[in-house]
Amino acid sequence: MSGPLLLYGCLAAAAALIYVPFVLVALGRLQVGYDYAAPRATFDKLPPYAQRATWAHQNAFEGFALYTAAVLMVLVSGQTGELANTLAVAYLAFRAGHGLFYIANLPWLRSGMWALAMTCIAGLMAIALGMLG
Repeated sequence: MSGPLLLYGCLAAAAALIYVPFVLVALGRLQVGYDYAAPRATFDKLPPYAQRATWAHQNAFEGFALYTAAVLMVLVSGQTGELANTLAVAYLAFRAGHGLFYIANLPWLRSGMWALAMTCIAGLMAIALGMLG
């Protein structure tokens, strides 16, 4: 798989990656009981790992918006070369690491993964604008 097809696949994978931390949120909710009348109040009762998984899940939405814009810029510009593919796939790896380190409560590693993922987004945008690749 290469070129546009790989990039479309990366978008689908990034969308799915948003919900991976939510599995741990659901597990935490099962442990403490879910209050359907006041679902947001349940957060304070969650175990720490599930609270961090909630934050990782929410942060993934923020990253996904920028990533989607960057990948679509590359697709529209037609700059779907090897560097764009590499950055698109690397972003997924860095975001997966971000979620893992967030849940594991390793903030320095989490922040490093975030910075590398953002660098991939910047690189994709630069490729689309004809500044790289």
